[in-house]
Amino acid sequence: MTTAIQLSPQDTIERGLDLAAAAGASGCVVLVAETSSANLRWANNTLTTNGAMRGSTVTVIATVGAGEGTAAGVVGRSSTTESSLGELVSAAVAAARESSPAEDARPLVDGAVSPDWDAEPDETSVNVYGDFAPALGEALRKAGKENRWLYGFADHEVVTLYVGSSTGLRLRQSLPRGFVSATGKAGDLSQSAWVGAATRDFSDIDPLAIDTELNRRLGWATRTVSVDAGRHPTVLPPAAVADLVTFLYWRLEGRDAYEGRSVFSKPSGGTRIGDVLSPHPVGLRSDPNLSGLETFPFAVARSSGGSSSVFDNGLTLSATDWIRGGKLENLMQSRFTADLTGAAAVTPSIDNYVLSVDGATGTTDDLVAGLDHGLLLTCLWYIRVVDPQTLLLTGLTRDGVYLVEGGEVTGAVNNFRFNESPVDLLARFTAAGATVPSFSREWGDDFSRTATPPLLVPDFNMSSVSQAS
Repeated sequence: MTTAIQLSPQDTIERGLDLAAAAGASGCVVLVAETSSANLRWANNTLTTNGAMRGSTVTVIATVGAGEGTAAGVVGRSSTTESSLGELVSAAVAAARESSPAEDARPLVDGAVSPDWDAEPDETSVNVYGDFAPALGEALRKAGKENRWLYGFADHEVVTLYVGSSTGLRLRQSLPRGFVSATGKAGDLSQSAWVGAATRDFSDIDPLAIDTELNRRLGWATRTVSVDAGRHPTVLPPAAVADLVTFLYWRLEGRDAYEGRSVFSKPSGGTRIGDVLSPHPVGLRSDPNLSGLETFPFAVARSSGGSSSVFDNGLTLSATDWIRGGKLENLMQSRFTADLTGAAAVTPSIDNYVLSVDGATGTTDDLVAGLDHGLLLTCLWYIRVVDPQTLLLTGLTRDGVYLVEGGEVTGAVNNFRFNESPVDLLARFTAAGATVPSFSREWGDDFSRTATPPLLVPDFNMSSVSQAS
């Protein structure tokens, strides 16, 4: 009986590149992602499960041909041994030979070598919850004594990515990421509230503070009020702003805009780069080195698309202003789409963003205090595109819409379906607070490196009353 031999990430890459060359590939990129994760879950005021997992994925990008005749084949698997690596590489080379020349073909990125290339993958464990878990236990006991119910989960993962290529590229980057999502319910389950937060290591997450906020919101809901659909003055905390702006961020694709398929397309043709999107000093910026929001400092692409190219793997990323002073400055561009659209710079997607309003200070509570009559909308869900040309979105409110009267929250109201464009909101808001790290209820599981301000929108469109609860 033959024993499957598990290769190290570095050996997987070196062996894969050798096999690709032997199979006649003109170029090759191998990506190995080692993931270590640990999680906690709780329900009905009781910790229900905890566990740790390991995972590995290997992606082989093989190219054949040269110049404009270059074709690429991409094949990935969730687990690879020495014996199965040959099959994976062969499949990638075969896919390249069967493919038409790639329109985005460019020379593979020249080789740079990370100083820690030889290091083993980093790992996490349940020990990351060493301070968090005892405090969570205290919060669960407190909720039980006060006839409330707590539910939620916490997740922490460390992804160590290795990228190697036939041009000598040898990159290693380890990234931690974590988040907590917590729901509180009244004793009779008639009302619920949600609070979430993102983190790198859980040292800055306080379960008791989360419970205090949940308890405050449930206290607001002891009075319930029916409110009709319509346009209402609405305060959106940073989490709700992230629910909407993350969708905007994902739609900053240069090719879609150039070809007339997005809100960032000019009606007369081309993109809206240079157009003023907001009369306010709004900035939307990404930087792989942002403190607390650090992400991969090089391009990672397992497939080619509107703003990405497998030929750009390893391309150095730098700070990018997407919107500056209310004006659209850049769209996401691969080397190919930058040439296609005539963009001044190659600006690939970066896995974080910061939305800010110059000069804005204060908190969500400060915006509420300045509102005579309106709503406080804490989070959104089931968000979908209605019209890509305006980026009109629809979705539902969830776990807490509150009535504001005379600068105070005075009760909970019914849920709504909304119809809004985040691009329009950036032009229409009338007040903003300071930018803080945020966690989107809708998208945070996948995209959690965000920072956003609270916003006051004078006419948020609650298009209909929803029966969702």
